[in-house]
Amino acid sequence: MRLRYQFRLYPTPDQQRSLARAFGCARVVFNDALRARRQAYEAGLPFLSDGELSKLVITEAKKTSERAWLAEVSAVVSQQALADLTAAYRNWFASLSGERKGRKVAAPRFRSRKDRRQAVRFTRNARFRVTPSGRPRLPRIGDVPVRWSRDLPSDPSSVTVIKDAAGRYFASFAVETADEPLPETADEVGIDLGLTHFAVLSDGRKITSSGFLRRAERKLRKAQQALSRKTAGSNNRRKAAARAARIHARVADARRDHHHRVSTRLIRDNQAVYVEDLAVSGLARTRLAKSVHDAGWAQFTAMLEYKAARYGRVFARVDRWFPSSKRCSVCGTVTGSMPLHVRAWTCACGAVHDRDVNAALNILAAGRAERQNACGGTLRPAA
Repeated sequence: MRLRYQFRLYPTPDQQRSLARAFGCARVVFNDALRARRQAYEAGLPFLSDGELSKLVITEAKKTSERAWLAEVSAVVSQQALADLTAAYRNWFASLSGERKGRKVAAPRFRSRKDRRQAVRFTRNARFRVTPSGRPRLPRIGDVPVRWSRDLPSDPSSVTVIKDAAGRYFASFAVETADEPLPETADEVGIDLGLTHFAVLSDGRKITSSGFLRRAERKLRKAQQALSRKTAGSNNRRKAAARAARIHARVADARRDHHHRVSTRLIRDNQAVYVEDLAVSGLARTRLAKSVHDAGWAQFTAMLEYKAARYGRVFARVDRWFPSSKRCSVCGTVTGSMPLHVRAWTCACGAVHDRDVNAALNILAAGRAERQNACGGTLRPAA
């Protein structure tokens, strides 16, 4: 399995300037290549291949006075920018033809120099490596100080240097990892994700919703008010924008850490994990949009999925149209309309249900049924 390991970088001022040049060169090459392909399409010419683009926007451009500074950075930076454009076109075409699942992907767009998040990628062709002193050596940049939180499981195939909106630098290493199956256990769990509680488990446990963004709203509101008072283009406005970005970064880091802790515990303690396939994009268009984004369900379920694959566990999603909340987990009767304010209800069979726990139990039962069907089980239960 290929995973990414991310670590914090602390480049020197000279290295920050070198990285800024690399970010700018990658952005310009990407935009020049996108412009060339658009112009060829408008002129009715064939689709420009990667080789033709590389010759046009890199090799020939370096010979001109307007783009001579492209030679100041590693050539791999420019080549990877073209690879990103090719991947963007491939995803767009696959989305148009229906081969790509999920939401529709738009056509590639020009990259803005005002974007506060920048990234460049170095592959093995660029001869990057981690020195014996424990520093990643980047071509034309040098040995960058890094804070290691853990060891890499294998030699990285590439590294992506990222500068986020808060001005922090990160190195994201792509490495191949071997599966590490955990000892088998008989426990299985169904998870009902929500807003009142972040997750309710089928065994009755409830994981509280931390509300990281809600807790930081007061600080964030003050930072954004201060930002709105600054003159556009001034240094004070850039400083105020950086302060607001740092608050958002702390919120995102805390949310990600919480998701990692919860997902690791669930995967470690259960042989199979089942969750509901929620339409997060649809819920994000309702009046609960801020709370939905603050919960981060998509990130959490993605962590569960890749950790289950790595540690030999079973992960499955239950159909979102399955009536998990309105179905009695004892007798299977489906009730009528049930507004969201109803948190407990009594079935006609006499069973009293907590709405969320009952939903988690139904998700567990549905996940088990789908798993048995996939393994050759009966399609219908016995009479």
